[in-house]
Amino acid sequence: MTFSDLVFAVLSGFLGAAAFPKIEWPFMAWIALIPLLAVLARKGARKRWLAGWIAGTVYYGILLYWIPAVPSHYAGMPMTLSLGVYLLLILVLGASWALFGLAFAFLHRRRPGAAFAAAPFLWVGIEYILTHVLTGFPWGLFGLSQYRNLPFIQISAVTGIYGVSFILVLFQGLFVYSMRTSRRLPFALGLILMALVHIGGFLSMGRVAPSDRSFSAAVVQGNVSSDVYWTQTGADKIMSLFEDHMALTRRASDQGAKLVIWPEFSVPLCFSCDDPLYRSFKDVLAQFVEETGTTLVVGSNEASGPPEAKLYFNSSLCLNPGRPVTSYAKMHLVPFGEYTPYKKILGFVEKVSHAIGELTPGPGPTLHAFRDLKFGTPICYELIFPDLVRRFTKAGANFLVTITNDGWYGRSSAPYQHFANAVFRAVENRRFLLRAATTGISGLVDPYGRILARSEIGLQTFLQGTVTPLSVLTFYARWGDVFSGTCLTIAALLLIVACFKRRT
Repeated sequence: MTFSDLVFAVLSGFLGAAAFPKIEWPFMAWIALIPLLAVLARKGARKRWLAGWIAGTVYYGILLYWIPAVPSHYAGMPMTLSLGVYLLLILVLGASWALFGLAFAFLHRRRPGAAFAAAPFLWVGIEYILTHVLTGFPWGLFGLSQYRNLPFIQISAVTGIYGVSFILVLFQGLFVYSMRTSRRLPFALGLILMALVHIGGFLSMGRVAPSDRSFSAAVVQGNVSSDVYWTQTGADKIMSLFEDHMALTRRASDQGAKLVIWPEFSVPLCFSCDDPLYRSFKDVLAQFVEETGTTLVVGSNEASGPPEAKLYFNSSLCLNPGRPVTSYAKMHLVPFGEYTPYKKILGFVEKVSHAIGELTPGPGPTLHAFRDLKFGTPICYELIFPDLVRRFTKAGANFLVTITNDGWYGRSSAPYQHFANAVFRAVENRRFLLRAATTGISGLVDPYGRILARSEIGLQTFLQGTVTPLSVLTFYARWGDVFSGTCLTIAALLLIVACFKRRT
């Protein structure tokens, strides 16, 4: 690689990451890949995939800069080891960009023009792999940078977030092709397509009119620090935190909220445990629900099975007046946080970290009830998986609730990036989405991605708004990752055809 190749690769990675919170220059996503594509398309350049790897490593390095502090602070891992893990992670994730560069360069050597048209299929196919292969890690999908560009992201109701990534890459690919060939038509077509997607999205954006089924809901943000370890905290402190949440809940109920949501693990709760403190919390919550007629959703750590082989679940519980308590157990756990994946190979990680949980994944997308309505509660990390969230909607959810604890990440960009996913999940499913976060960011998003209410990090507060239940399924909610799966198939076919062309 030449020095200019290196500069262009680093520039692409930096511009791509700068489009995301906290820097949040979303327009950068429309030009970020141009330097990389220019390098990949140079005649006679060897090892072009290395430019993709450098760009991807820079991209994820900036996007995930907050990772080393988490195992170092909360798991007691030496900072040098935390930095080593971080470096390994961004190199592995950066390899996805290297794969894109390798595939693009391979096609470009055979049919230069076709390579630029194939670029968005290659990119989305790789994003599909990132989401589904092994444990999956779709943090930083390129389209997420556009979460504030509401007309543009309405396409995700059909394609999921992947359609947004597709247009971004296609637009830049056509621009580079036009610059290299001095043909104006391809870039003009890209401009027309971009305009049509924006216009179509703008025309599709309606207002959900309140109906006789609309109701007032509130999310509670207790602002409990992740430095509070329940096993090392006295009963008085825990009781004080519980009372803080109850006070916010009573205020919300007094102001008309009929559904109140608590965050994940903001107070230690376990309805299946025999501990006197847990039983007292359960009794207080049940009494509140019956006296006020308010439905309550809380995060808990539930247990089942015999004492010698207990299973623990990260759960959301729903308390309805006059009804049994319903429970949903988190299906997609956080690797190296809530469990150790591939223990036979990676079990050594537990020896250098004391904070890896031993949770069990839940069986499926269980729905809770509110009045005659149904809703799903994807928990924390699950929100970044589009196909997982849409399973709640397909199962019959009329609105969505997510509970999370982002206190681990302080005031870094992580809570902001995590919150951006809530906007896409609302649009993909055309559902109101309520988000309760332990320390922030909590919020309420409408089915078109408008942020109706949003809290700041580090505040003890509650947010209240009107939710209108919906039942119509979007194409994406009904069929899932058809678009991204098709892109992967087309990309694979193009590469296969290119291989045969080489033999001929």
